[in-house]
Amino acid sequence: MASTYKVLGQTRPADTSVADLYTVPAGGQAVISTIIVANTTATDATFDLYVRPDGATADEGTAIAFGTTVKANTSQSITVGATADAADVISVKSGTASAVTFTAFGLEIA
Repeated sequence: MASTYKVLGQTRPADTSVADLYTVPAGGQAVISTIIVANTTATDATFDLYVRPDGATADEGTAIAFGTTVKANTSQSITVGATADAADVISVKSGTASAVTFTAFGLEIA
């Protein structure tokens, strides 16, 4: 099995809907080590972060951060250390359209 440390995903949601940040590829596994949440606006913004086993619904039951505030023009580092199997999904939601960029770092095992 090949293991690759990499940027697993990056997104800046254009609206306030749930967006997928990373999906573990078929037949693979991943370790999500850190997620950086950057507020690129001059106003505080909120975000949600979900770990969805086998693509479960993004809601309070799969949230690892919910309604969390990131201050204006700052970033927040979240150490996750989560393991994930094929078809597991990391999803995000911004409380303000085009305000927050999410970047996931980790190890992909294929």
